[in-house]
Amino acid sequence: MRLDKFLQISRLVKRRTVANTLCSRGKVLVNTKTAKAGKTLKIGDRITIISDPLPTEPVQELTYQILELPSGNVSKTRAETLYRRIE
Repeated sequence: MRLDKFLQISRLVKRRTVANTLCSRGKVLVNTKTAKAGKTLKIGDRITIISDPLPTEPVQELTYQILELPSGNVSKTRAETLYRRIE
């Protein structure tokens, strides 16, 4: 499954176009390497999303491990079971 599609289906990112933008700006890493939107993911990969810095807040890095790759759309409650947040 493509990275941008997974980010949308898992609801880590609101829209696929936002996922594409984040990837093109180098704000998404897969297994610690900058990834393009078309990167093919596999179970066990780690996705890191880097937030833009705000004047009052530091940069945040959120890391997730992929637990399941769905074949199509999933419900909102099932979307949370596709990944695990890593501290």
